[in-house]
Order: sequence, then structure tokens, then C-alpha cells
Amino acid sequence: MREALRLAREAAAAGEVPVGAVAALDAEILGRGRNAAIARSDPTAHAEILAIREAAGRLGNYRLEGVTLYCTLEPCVMCAGALVAARVARLVFGARDLRFGGVRSKFQVADSDVLNHRVQIVEGVLAPECVDLLRDFFEARR
Repeated sequence: MREALRLAREAAAAGEVPVGAVAALDAEILGRGRNAAIARSDPTAHAEILAIREAAGRLGNYRLEGVTLYCTLEPCVMCAGALVAARVARLVFGARDLRFGGVRSKFQVADSDVLNHRVQIVEGVLAPECVDLLRDFFEARR
């Protein structure tokens, strides 16, 4: 999660919403991502999507069985759907996203009983640091 926070700080420095994500299998990081929607002119360039893409490329498989995704912010519905499609085993996130959260706050996509795969969810890891980073970023923009 500390690496995800480092990536989130990079995103903030680049003017992107400060979200970072890391995909890991056991103790090995397979993929890293930070929000880059503005830089890439790509609405799907969320930290989670970029980390998943890199991990899948490294594994040579679109199924990320056994992988844990660490993210500083609760994934949106798009990213939660990607976690399910990739068969990510576990999601660990810091702060809830009360406006767009697709895992706990608004929707429960990642562990829905109606889908073919359910992601194990752990929330609140390093939450104060994740929340502070987001709050500071948006306060500076106002």
C-alpha cells in the first residue's frame, strides 16, 4: 500500500487525481498504476486499470488469479468490473469514495453474488494517509 501511496503522490504532482494502485502476487509487484486520464486523454486510464494491464502483460494472462490489488481509493464501477473480469483474488483499498465508489460506497460490484467471480475486499488500510492526500489535492485546487 505504501507503493500505491507513492504512485498517488506522483499522480498529484502531475495534476491528476491522486490515486495509485499496485498489483502483487505474493511479495512480487507485477503492475503499477497511477491516475493518468488527463495525460493520456483516456477516461479509462485509472490507476487500477493501468496496474491490471501491466500485471496481465507480465503474467501473459488476462486472468490474475491469486493477485492482490492495492489501491489508495475505493475503485469506481469501471475498475470494480475490471477486477472481476481479471479474476483478481483480493482488493485492499485505503479511502472510500463516497461519490463514485463501486465496491462499497455506492455499489457492490466486486463481490456481488450475481457475478461469476467475487473479489475478497479489505478496506481502510492506511486510510488516514489516503484521505489526507485526496483532501489536500482538492483543497489546493479550490
